[in-house]
Amino acid sequence: MALMTGEQYIESIRKMKMNVYMFGKKVDCPVDDPILRPSLNSVRMTYDLAQMPEYEDLMTVISPYTGKRINRFTHIHQSTGDLIKKVKMQRLLGQKTAACFQRCVGMDAFNAVFSTTFETDKAHGTHYHENFKKFMMYVQDNDLTVDGAMTDPKGDRSKAPHAQEDPDLFLHIVERRADGIVVRGAKAHQTGVLNSHEVIVMPTISMGPEDSDYAVSFAVPMDTPGITMIIGRQSCDTRKMEGSEMDVGNSEFGGVEALTIFDNVFVPNDRIFLCGESEFAGMMVERFAGYHRQSYGGCKVGVGDVLIGAAAVAADYNGAAKASHVKDKLIEMTHLNETLYCCGIACSAEGHPTESGNYMIDLLLANVCKQNVTRFPYEIVRLAEDIAGGLMVTAPSEADFRDPTLGPVIEKYLKGVSGVSTENRLRILRLIENLSLGTAAVGYRTESMHGAGSPQAQRIMIARQGNLAMKKELAKNLAHIKE
Repeated sequence: MALMTGEQYIESIRKMKMNVYMFGKKVDCPVDDPILRPSLNSVRMTYDLAQMPEYEDLMTVISPYTGKRINRFTHIHQSTGDLIKKVKMQRLLGQKTAACFQRCVGMDAFNAVFSTTFETDKAHGTHYHENFKKFMMYVQDNDLTVDGAMTDPKGDRSKAPHAQEDPDLFLHIVERRADGIVVRGAKAHQTGVLNSHEVIVMPTISMGPEDSDYAVSFAVPMDTPGITMIIGRQSCDTRKMEGSEMDVGNSEFGGVEALTIFDNVFVPNDRIFLCGESEFAGMMVERFAGYHRQSYGGCKVGVGDVLIGAAAVAADYNGAAKASHVKDKLIEMTHLNETLYCCGIACSAEGHPTESGNYMIDLLLANVCKQNVTRFPYEIVRLAEDIAGGLMVTAPSEADFRDPTLGPVIEKYLKGVSGVSTENRLRILRLIENLSLGTAAVGYRTESMHGAGSPQAQRIMIARQGNLAMKKELAKNLAHIKE
């Protein structure tokens, strides 16, 4: 099959009979729901750009396994060049959508599971790597969107999976059959799962032998019986139901998360990638987290580009663009944003091959990248809000602006510089609001903190990868210390 167009992707999701709930009701047609459709449009952009000749090198690649041109989101990284192009592709998509385009998790799961299954097979004589390669080529041949599911609800964080009062608080195997396994549990904060054809499930933490039932990885279609998605609530989400394109801020694109329930879901043997080999759960988690922390040096930077641009436009419309402090704030926003990009490129350029042959980023630099992402977007947002002014959160609604009586009053009193319409001024402020506080903030500001692991998770990895002993020796050698 050739690469799908965006419209073909939309129709392929429409055909799936997923079990979706939002606001206490079943959503019969998620594709056409006004709250959910912007998130689907963001994924669609990953297909639309792949059709454009000017983006072919970033968005597509020849698969070394099928020999066909595939979407880069389904690719197994073959070089540091692939890792760098991944980050550049993510920045491009962030610029085009100003939202989470949702396919990074699946791409990062692809590469983590690929190498981990190879090493699991080597240690245990299992066939997980062949299972995964078969699944991978199926995805590539059909140009599918795959989500990655790692985060369990976790329950009491002080207890291991097997010690939880409720065993379902970590997804686990409840039955082993000759033809496969049955699993039960949930995965939380699942960005893009609603818009995916398939999901790859992975463990969420390192595990011991007593947690073997929880050391499980597999892939299933999203319309598999037993899977239910409960859509997460976002700030300003119901604005999308009001018919106001202006008030939404970014009306075309967005992201959406779901609590995804697996209620006795059957997984056939050839879709299993880990099944009880608990010593490899940590490897899969660490590798996935590393790839995903690299991703934030691309996607968040692209959205940051839009926010910086919007703040600069707001300064123009407010008549403040020439003020020295505004110029300095825009410089600082750019400095912080490009620093994140540097981290994403650096951990890619310093990548290395795994035993399986695919390329892994530099884990230390990837964790430094994500640690910076937990901080810099918050400052970029603060500076954007500073430049925009309070009208960003106190402006009247579009309904008031269109009202024949109120509209002229709003037009008169909310006018900015000469030559710029009041409507355009309000539009750019609504975009900044959306990126800073609204639905897009879920995929920019808050996700910058908790996506791909909390800040402390990165600090643990930085401590582990930082090689402090080597640095001590460097200092002792130069100080001519003999012990």
